[in-house]
Amino acid sequence: MHNNRVALITGANQGIGLQVAKELVANGLTVLVGSRNFERGEAAAKEIGPGAIALQLDVTDQASITAAAERIRKELGRLDVLIQNAAISNTGMGSMSAQEYAKLTLPSNVSLDEVRAVWETNVFGVLAVYQAMVPLLREAPQASIVNVSSGVGSLTSNADPSYAFRSYFRPGYPASKTALNAMTLAMAIELESTGIKVNAVSPGFTKTALNAEGTQTVEEGASEVVRVALLGPDGPTGTFMSATFGTIPW
Repeated sequence: MHNNRVALITGANQGIGLQVAKELVANGLTVLVGSRNFERGEAAAKEIGPGAIALQLDVTDQASITAAAERIRKELGRLDVLIQNAAISNTGMGSMSAQEYAKLTLPSNVSLDEVRAVWETNVFGVLAVYQAMVPLLREAPQASIVNVSSGVGSLTSNADPSYAFRSYFRPGYPASKTALNAMTLAMAIELESTGIKVNAVSPGFTKTALNAEGTQTVEEGASEVVRVALLGPDGPTGTFMSATFGTIPW
């Protein structure tokens, strides 16, 4: 059995995931740097330094997920923290401006293939990884799951006409985060009796490869994810949190 607490972060080779990995290693955890491309994962793990281990993991590929879980069980024996960070905002934007893309992603005209592709990573991929990793989380004395969501997925906020991002609520990325929040709550309810904590976190409007127009640094975006990942056994479960806004309504 591995002595350090073990964390797995999906999509950890860049952006917020990479920053979270750096900070968890600095806090004494062994971090599995999940990456679709193993070479990029290896480069990220090398950048982080001792305590980081590259792990090939494509959340849309069941064989990849299964192999990752088997490797963790064989080499480490358990999983203490699962951070579901991998996400995509679109597949069809290409060279279009954000305004042009927005006009083509209304409920009345959005491509169903585009919605399915985004949800495949942001929703179904999260559920698939959860199913594979829960047995490993059950082996840990104090385990937790953090699902990286977004405030734009809050139904309560979007139902308010004064909400600043209301006009951006669409069936693709924003609604995928609504669905992710629903998955988070379902997981939390399932695991209530086990002591495994399950929470969603909104990093905020962070400048990454996912969102080039972000106003926060990756350090700012990672801060709440790290805080929630490191909460002790008395921490909350089934919540949606933000460093800026505290608890966000579902």
